[in-house]
Amino acid sequence: MTTPWGEPVLSRFPEDPRDRLRAWDASDEYLLRHLAERRTPLSGTVVVVGDRWGALVTALAAHRPTQITDSWLGQEATRANLARNGVEPGTVRLLTTQDAPPERIDVLLVRVPKSLALLEDQLLRLAPSVHADTVVAGTGMVKEIHTSTLKLFERILGPTRTSLAERKARLIFCTPDPSLVRPQNPWPYRYTLPGDVGAVSGRTVVNHAGVFCADRLDIGTRFFLRHLPAGRDGGRVVDLGCGNGVVGTAMALADPKAEVLFVDESFQAVASAQDTYRANDVSGQAEFRVGDGLTGVPAGSVDLVLNNPPFHSHQATTDATAWRMFTGARRTLRPGGELWVVGNRHLGHHVRLRRLFGNSEVVASDPKFVILRAVRR
Repeated sequence: MTTPWGEPVLSRFPEDPRDRLRAWDASDEYLLRHLAERRTPLSGTVVVVGDRWGALVTALAAHRPTQITDSWLGQEATRANLARNGVEPGTVRLLTTQDAPPERIDVLLVRVPKSLALLEDQLLRLAPSVHADTVVAGTGMVKEIHTSTLKLFERILGPTRTSLAERKARLIFCTPDPSLVRPQNPWPYRYTLPGDVGAVSGRTVVNHAGVFCADRLDIGTRFFLRHLPAGRDGGRVVDLGCGNGVVGTAMALADPKAEVLFVDESFQAVASAQDTYRANDVSGQAEFRVGDGLTGVPAGSVDLVLNNPPFHSHQATTDATAWRMFTGARRTLRPGGELWVVGNRHLGHHVRLRRLFGNSEVVASDPKFVILRAVRR
């Protein structure tokens, strides 16, 4: 990536030589160019929110920024990119969206997230640290910045305007108004599940901002909950890509002897899963882990993996995440162990499962979704 501060070499995480997706885009370049051309003072506490693969903090490492991210993969990419470009450990402070933000922020740079809810939550958490002289600038691709995005900045921080578009990227400029009366943070959000979703019917869900379908039960998960494995008696179960943890919680309620591992690469998601599990007074053993799928889980140690894999990485459509999840499941399942997958019918997961497991059967289907079962031989 070419920047006014040099040309850092960047990569996504985990690194895959076949992956042609870059670790930065035009919006990162636009923001960095703007900061240099306007000679923006990057002194005091510089905070970068939503830096997807560490491109911004790597370029600005000389100013000792703090990065705040919801993505474990993004944080690991940042660590790798900083090391790759010779940045000393500790130069950049790495925080998650669940950590307390710095008490004072002098420069706030925001890479607009896909989730408006996550942006709202983060701006409300950061606002008390922003003062009248704080430089606030956001960036994103044109398709990511909407009127609602600008209204959030304006409602929470102060008067906001946008730049002209360049290479389909746009900047956001905000002038903080310390006298602004800010709304209360509505996150995390709690709601009660309907009465037709198996073991979790009528139970409580807790969603932190940014988790998929944070204000309601999505139809794919609803379909999955109605057809989860029954009649099991204990064993180690993984809710892989757990989101708010409702699937793993359902298994724990249906089978109190089960030991359930909740895994997601989103810090917000794992916090949601933990809160959902606790809100329902579930008895049994549970573990909550933020990480890259089943990496670190011993081979042959799992009896059942439940998975609703994503098919987007930010704005890019890709099956790379699903493939990693499926291969991780095959490695960690015991012989006879099962992987259950729910997904849109058109995604063709059955082809990948047959390639990996040598088998795949349909458990249930409707016009939109299919639930597949693959057995580790």
